[in-house]
Amino acid sequence: MSESITYLGLGSNTGTKHNMLRRARILINIYIGPIRKKSTVYTTAPWGYLDQEDFINQVIEVETQLDVEELHQNLLHIERILGKSKDSKYGPRNIDIDILLFNQLIYKKGDLEIPHARMHERNFVLIPLSEIANDVIHPVLDKTIEYLAGVCDDDGSVTPQENESE
Repeated sequence: MSESITYLGLGSNTGTKHNMLRRARILINIYIGPIRKKSTVYTTAPWGYLDQEDFINQVIEVETQLDVEELHQNLLHIERILGKSKDSKYGPRNIDIDILLFNQLIYKKGDLEIPHARMHERNFVLIPLSEIANDVIHPVLDKTIEYLAGVCDDDGSVTPQENESE
């Protein structure tokens, strides 16, 4: 099977947030494939449901031999191992792992949509993604990540954490 490149968004806003991202990256290396690049860790304002703690977010580039369905199932497994809990769609969670891009695939089946349906509306995704994948083309919008980050209307704060690229 050939290698694929996927970009994953990691986020946490409860518990030991940095530890949760670190544990997620370890499990991604085991269950998904090697991490080739990782963005800085950012402190970000909540999106959707604002009455909650700030998040930390990071985007990673991963090389995988999995197909998109296996990738999705393995990420759900990782979230279960890490005890993912959330009470509402945009509410607090100890870990969230989203598939942002998978090669140049356009895919929709059930609750899985690639590229991530709202990534172009969210600075907490676009800013870290542009850090490691500036020239990657969004397969639906046919624009670079750099361009999308530059025109995004999201005004939520996205602040890099010093020495936290981990």
